[in-house]
Amino acid sequence: MQRRTFLKTTCGAIGFASFFSPSAVFAASSENLLGFEQIAFNDKDKFVVPQGYEAKPLISWGDALFSKASAFDENKIIDQRAVENANLVFGDNNDGMALFELENGNALLAVNNEYINPEIMFSHKGEKTTLEDVRYMQNSLGVSIFEISKDKDGFFQVVLDSPYNRRITAQTPMKLQGAAKGHKLMRTAADKKGELVLGTLNNCANGQTPWGTYLTCEENVDDFFGSSEANQAFTPALKRYGFNKESVYKWELDPRFDLAKNPNEANRFGWVVEIDPYNPNSTPIKRTALGRFKHENAEVLINKDGRVVVYMGDDEANEFLYKFVSKNKFNKTNKTANKDILDSGTLYVAKFNGDLLEGVGEWIELSYGKNGLDKSSGFNSQAEILIHARLAASFVGATPMDRPEWIAADLKGEFVYATMTNNTKREKIDSANPRTNNIYGQIISWQAQNKDHAGKNFKWSIFALMGNPEVYPNGTRRGSSNINAENMFNSPDGLKFDKFGRLWIQSDGKYSNKGDYAKMGNNQMLCANPNTGEIRRFLSGPVACEITGCTFSKDSTVMFVGVQHPGEFGAKSHFPNGKNTTPRSTVMQIKKLDGGVIGS
Repeated sequence: MQRRTFLKTTCGAIGFASFFSPSAVFAASSENLLGFEQIAFNDKDKFVVPQGYEAKPLISWGDALFSKASAFDENKIIDQRAVENANLVFGDNNDGMALFELENGNALLAVNNEYINPEIMFSHKGEKTTLEDVRYMQNSLGVSIFEISKDKDGFFQVVLDSPYNRRITAQTPMKLQGAAKGHKLMRTAADKKGELVLGTLNNCANGQTPWGTYLTCEENVDDFFGSSEANQAFTPALKRYGFNKESVYKWELDPRFDLAKNPNEANRFGWVVEIDPYNPNSTPIKRTALGRFKHENAEVLINKDGRVVVYMGDDEANEFLYKFVSKNKFNKTNKTANKDILDSGTLYVAKFNGDLLEGVGEWIELSYGKNGLDKSSGFNSQAEILIHARLAASFVGATPMDRPEWIAADLKGEFVYATMTNNTKREKIDSANPRTNNIYGQIISWQAQNKDHAGKNFKWSIFALMGNPEVYPNGTRRGSSNINAENMFNSPDGLKFDKFGRLWIQSDGKYSNKGDYAKMGNNQMLCANPNTGEIRRFLSGPVACEITGCTFSKDSTVMFVGVQHPGEFGAKSHFPNGKNTTPRSTVMQIKKLDGGVIGS
């Protein structure tokens, strides 16, 4: 079946070989990477792993990082003591994470704490928010960094009071670096030079650099800003980045997040932040050269010419895929020499061309004076292009995508994969986004021309099109042929390769298990063999959660996975501690009963 007729067909059985181009998408090897028995879908309030595996919590929201911390308060009394205690415990809604080895055999775990659920966090369920509540929320998100050690049973535990243990919150001082540093749009009454920001917000996914630092990515920062001014004016830039008169969390009670009082404060969020996990006294740095948008993750590669390439997605309907290419080359013999390598380089945005489901693409440069980006188009400097990256990307004709989320490169750095989680706002299809009202999402893959990630051309294909063949045996909502009744899911989100070449896929979608989503169950984690396209369900989370964030122990015998917001919107969950307890976001750890490599 030809790709160009795919969307017109009513045929239910789509041949895998004809649906994809294996020479373009899959490696030549057909090695069986998936050595576990697939689990069935789960709609219960439990965390399910395959036969031969076991799982247990490592740390949950409110668990102590320091011995002086108070225990989690089921009564949810929010006072000054609770505000201060939030700096001593693991933050809420864990998301992206990375593991960093220590010389003593232990490791550091850096984990994003993305946002909060007022309906779970407060006894008033967010209906009577006070300034003290706002301070508590501010100290409950950001990043948690802590040391872990392995027990004799093969699992890990938190090392209380480790000198590495650290909370980074909405109040932590951070430097601004790159072209946007000091620009007038970055200046506030409290920071007249535009060089120092307090805090990081809505830390979604992450990246890990080969020089040993952690990248945390700011996503839906507009949720935290509002205005006390009834007639607040919203510029095109504020509108494009989603800012409204009322914030989701009522943070405008804090004047810093009141657009009427501090309009430029919003420009200081939406960046990639670099953190040195090995130095608890270091100041995090917002790397503005990587552009400002709703960052999902940051996938870091070393190109064949030695330059650093960072792939990034903007997680909103009809937004774009980006990449950054450093000016300088990575110094592998002196890693400290790379400390500012992300401050100088070129930002690009992707344009996809071709027939349905495959084609070629180009990276369009977002530099002042190129591709019409100058004063005539409303951009007065490179700083303004970076601050308003979305506007610049639209101007140069980038392809609006179905909510770009995580990006992951394979072991050889040859193929790059990205999740398009869904897009119910899509009204017109294109080659890379082949469905209107896309409720299920897809995973796309591309290969840089001549294996040069700094180059401007690439070839792409769709690796998997999510769907429900039980509900839709015909048409595009059936999904691609590597999606079947046993492994179907919706809204692919998290994405990570392990060091053996397995591609791990996490979902953040609808969990009603009804209608369009029948027999999909709760959100889950699957594993794909990129050589063959096979996908198997590996685990499933509790009620109303998202499965997000993934990293492995050095020997790959323990996997760390995040369970975010179990019980959101009042759903009946008491994960992980059981009946009559508050549902709490948790980092789970998984190992094989025989002590073997995860997934083997």
